[in-house]
Amino acid sequence: MSYLFCFVLFFPPKGVVFPEWAYKPEWTPGSRQIQLWHFILELLSREDLNSSVISWQGDWGEFVIRDPEEVARLWGARKGKPHMNYDKLSRALRYYYNKRILHKTKGKRFTYKFNFTKLILVNYPNWCSRKQTLGRAPAHRSPCRPQ
Repeated sequence: MSYLFCFVLFFPPKGVVFPEWAYKPEWTPGSRQIQLWHFILELLSREDLNSSVISWQGDWGEFVIRDPEEVARLWGARKGKPHMNYDKLSRALRYYYNKRILHKTKGKRFTYKFNFTKLILVNYPNWCSRKQTLGRAPAHRSPCRPQ
């Protein structure tokens, strides 16, 4: 893995691409082990949904849910919970606020922002020790320093 992948993850361009390790294998029937943050990344990477249902907005991990009920329906279908609605989905999103994985963008409806630094440190705890083997990154762009 190179720092190019790391750079793209923390400083996503308009057409956001994430490294392979940021995604788990595609869902298989009977597998309900997926976290909501990962599901959202998956939706954001799907071309067919990108703009009508959910899409990136601006830079730095900000996204907007354009059709909240459809996102909730897709999440419910994925988890095998047919009565899922946006109220329940947003409650699950708020769980990530305390973990500092995600936060609501103030003043913008249905708009959230990923904290990719925290997401990596929480889900990939060895990431910072791996950076020594990858070479040195500029200090202001290190994934191991809080922003």
